[in-house]
Amino acid sequence: MPLHLTKIAFGAKNFADIEGWYANRTDFRLNTRYCPKRVDELEGGSLYWIFDHSLVARSPIEGFEQRPDGRWWINLEPRLIRVHPKPKRAHQGWRYLKDENAPRDLAEGEDIGDALPGRLQLKLKKLGLV
Repeated sequence: MPLHLTKIAFGAKNFADIEGWYANRTDFRLNTRYCPKRVDELEGGSLYWIFDHSLVARSPIEGFEQRPDGRWWINLEPRLIRVHPKPKRAHQGWRYLKDENAPRDLAEGEDIGDALPGRLQLKLKKLGLV
């Protein structure tokens, strides 16, 4: 069972911005200061993007590579897979996500329909309404 990472889609104003990051790319990688301590468990995992307090998409992790300056690259497949939105609080950097807590992928042609925005879901959950 793989482990995953979560990261805020910082700077994205809408989901189209995130899709634009991936458009016409043959490789995609993120820069990070430290290599994850649980890097071996991340093999076969994905990086889940948080937008508007929800996990909205993922990209499979291809591996990690140290840069000459000591920082690290997180190498991702250059494809964005939509997932069923799941509330997730904002955080700095990346965090681990267990496979059993990861949202499922949206099926081909499936729409998120009436899913509540993440921020609203979190407020309703605090009130015990969902």
